[in-house]
Amino acid sequence: PKRVGAPLVERVARDLDGAGPAPVAHHPSERRRDVGPARRREARGLGAHAEKKPSEISGGMQKRAAIARALALDPPIIFLDEPSAGLDPVTSADLDALLVALNHMLGTTFVVISHELASILSIGHRFAMLDGARKRMVALGPPAELRDHSEDAWVRRFLSRTASGEPS
Repeated sequence: PKRVGAPLVERVARDLDGAGPAPVAHHPSERRRDVGPARRREARGLGAHAEKKPSEISGGMQKRAAIARALALDPPIIFLDEPSAGLDPVTSADLDALLVALNHMLGTTFVVISHELASILSIGHRFAMLDGARKRMVALGPPAELRDHSEDAWVRRFLSRTASGEPS
């Protein structure tokens, strides 16, 4: 049973401890790792805040807790929509570092929707850009490579944060 106002550690552990090991990858491109419940608890990054209620923690820690809860069932893919929205630059960078660490440690794939260039460039292995006016994908590849070498000037301007009137 779910307790309203339960500490974060209870909310996450309730699913995390019962989730069992990560499934074994059957495809060579899958990098899932069987790290077990103890390592997953460590990975969630809640630290001293684990005993607090959601209303008692900062926005950045609430986002970490949400990611920890998503990880509880050990999904191969997690979708994040603007995960650093409303966070200060330092907390955003910390969240980016957590996502990179979780990807390396657990093999979890994060699909991140973001307009924050620093995050795109620091966490993105592969970047897809959709253009509503053209109604199609206009870029796919490593974000830094697309920023520097895309054939599409709009993609280069977007990824380098260059104004429309400036050369890209």
